[in-house]
Amino acid sequence: MRHKPEVLARNLIASTRLFRVEELQLKFSNGVERTYERLISRAGYGAVMVIALENFERAILVEEYCGGTERYELSLPKGLIEPGEDVLAAANRELKEEAGFGAKNLEHLGELSLSPGYMGQKIQLVLAWDLYPEHLPGDEPEPLRIDYIQLKELSQLIHHPSFSEGRALAALYLARDLLSQRGLFPS
Repeated sequence: MRHKPEVLARNLIASTRLFRVEELQLKFSNGVERTYERLISRAGYGAVMVIALENFERAILVEEYCGGTERYELSLPKGLIEPGEDVLAAANRELKEEAGFGAKNLEHLGELSLSPGYMGQKIQLVLAWDLYPEHLPGDEPEPLRIDYIQLKELSQLIHHPSFSEGRALAALYLARDLLSQRGLFPS
């Protein structure tokens, strides 16, 4: 059985409105010491990503400006879970804010991390279907453009010039496989 490394020291080395950078001095069971840096989110309630199905063959994508890549990107509706809010309520709220739809049915599928070597954040994946139009004001600086992806065409997303988010692609494949296992998506 592997033993977690001993934390020798923890130091906050940078802090912004959204993030903190922490330095960890670790000692592994074989005696090797290493310094790791990790990004810690200030929002301690987590985040949610929604695979919203127009039907069992087509999912909604939203396009928004992303500061990390400095361009408009297609992805799934997503956002922070607010204090006191459960995962499904947060998913439905984000779907209404970003895509202009609510969902009569929501199912929590699990969680993904983005880069566990450098970040502790995880995002909750929620499948949403039986959609109806409803828009809530959100925190986006401009309206988001809505697009769609046929689940049978997921492998083509890797070549789309406006799509690069790996966790969104993983979530779409997970949803497609789940729908196929349930006999709701043609194989």
